[in-house]
Amino acid sequence: MTSVLAIEIPWDPNITTIGGFLLTWHGLFTAVGILVGVQIALRLARATDVDEDDMYTLALVAVPAGIIGARGLYVIENWEFFSDNLGEIIAITEGGISVWGSLITGVLGAAAFAAWRGYDVRGSLDAAAFGMIPGLAIGRIGDLVNGEHLARATDWPWGVIYTDPDSPAFAHSIAVGAHHPATTYEMILGALIFAAMFPLFFRRLYRYPGVTFMVAAAAYAVVRFSLTYTRLDSAEVILGLRVPQVVAVVTLLVVVPIAIYWLRQGPDEERPEPRVPGRIPVVQAESS
Repeated sequence: MTSVLAIEIPWDPNITTIGGFLLTWHGLFTAVGILVGVQIALRLARATDVDEDDMYTLALVAVPAGIIGARGLYVIENWEFFSDNLGEIIAITEGGISVWGSLITGVLGAAAFAAWRGYDVRGSLDAAAFGMIPGLAIGRIGDLVNGEHLARATDWPWGVIYTDPDSPAFAHSIAVGAHHPATTYEMILGALIFAAMFPLFFRRLYRYPGVTFMVAAAAYAVVRFSLTYTRLDSAEVILGLRVPQVVAVVTLLVVVPIAIYWLRQGPDEERPEPRVPGRIPVVQAESS
């Protein structure tokens, strides 16, 4: 079925080379996503009385751990290529990362460090959730430009075609025609998750520290599991499921029971109400 709207992506995935360093759209938006995500997490930390210095420290742990995990899982998934091209393993700016690898190693590394240093682990997780989801969404803009992730031919009223010969999806576009902008779906759904987190946290869950993070992680797992059916760039590993889907299932099996357990513990009544940005506090006049 021919798409009603086939959007052409004509851009070169490479921006420029600076001193032998190749700057790509993928690398640029990944960096922007990290910076924006960290800033949002810091603002949430301030609003919820989580120590801001602790969050800075955790960001310094989570970011490099996430980058290593992102590249590591991608290399594992594509070992058939990298086994013959070992030098390409460190060429991370040219594309080729796994979001799941980033989340797993980044979160586990930061949480372990926070527990070791005696930080507010659950409060830090909530702040991190507000940075994690938009950071992922922004990073997906680079995926859209690059055409790095290959998707199935579309039978919906829209699709994308890559016309630059240097795009990883150029040959794929010639072979199958317009195909799903799968990572763009993820970007849009990530933005919706992010929007839903605000009323969920500020109205319901701020006295259940850590639960908002688990809910966000579960929501992302459902999104990633579902959208993997539109993609072609991961191998099947078990029961017809691909690597991202297996990781999504494992994530749900971990975060849902933890969220239920923390909810059953009841609210932390001593936890102060968060300061919503832009809200003017109401000061009641004393009666004379």
